[in-house]
Amino acid sequence: MPLNSMTGFARVEGAHGAVRWHWELRSVNGKGLDARLRLPPGMDGIETTLRTELARHLKRGNCQINLVLDRAGEAAPLRVNRAALQVVLDAIEDLQNKMEVMPPQPESILALKGVLENAEEVEESEEAKAELGEALVASFGEGARALAAARAQEGAKLEAILRDHVAEIERLTRDAAACPATAPGALQARLRDQLRELLGDTTTITDDRVAQEAALLATRADIREEIDRLIAHVEQARELLASKDAVGRRLDFLTQEFNREANTLCSKAADVSLTRIGLDLKAVIDQFREQIQNVE
Repeated sequence: MPLNSMTGFARVEGAHGAVRWHWELRSVNGKGLDARLRLPPGMDGIETTLRTELARHLKRGNCQINLVLDRAGEAAPLRVNRAALQVVLDAIEDLQNKMEVMPPQPESILALKGVLENAEEVEESEEAKAELGEALVASFGEGARALAAARAQEGAKLEAILRDHVAEIERLTRDAAACPATAPGALQARLRDQLRELLGDTTTITDDRVAQEAALLATRADIREEIDRLIAHVEQARELLASKDAVGRRLDFLTQEFNREANTLCSKAADVSLTRIGLDLKAVIDQFREQIQNVE
């Protein structure tokens, strides 16, 4: 199972009787699963079911979901609402009894809201509404699966990039461990040169004194613990990338641990070569962090 991205898009079409529609589903990265649905009037009853269906396929991400409904294929016969018409006529008669007014034209009366109505909408049974709702939910399920597939496809590309970053972190970590500047002999030589520069060539510096100071420097500059932890983090990162679970949050936490060790390594660096390795390490870790923001 590849790593899943939180970026994806899907569009599915459907029809039920004379009604046609299409779903559009978009997702980007987010801390949790947040869905914003735009449904036509009268479709609010299926919203809870849609959210439940979406959660079956996605764990995280900000999702924009849009349903476009087309009823153009439906017959739309009009009929007069007799009760509404009578209310209007009674109001006109009452007004004419109180003042002189011109009688209204029939088309003006029919244009009043509620006097003419769509017979199909009025007579649509609850059973028909339920059938349409079920068809829409089933179609949405196809869209959710398509969105999940698109995110998985994007995730496969993302996984390859992340594995390259982890390999580079491991290489730089091993370079730091093998850096000649961390060897005791190199520390002694560097310390002797620094003391001669400060005290002058005429000052006698015993080997014992240099060895003592070099030992103190070596203790403060020892990076073995940082190297061990970085290697352990590399192994954990590879395990997470191979996992079948949603690992974005854990990778984010692991990146913080990577960065902490890299900062400590840089602070202990007593040589420009080790400092350069530490800075390169921090740059790769930052690239890794940016990419995992989009991992589910």
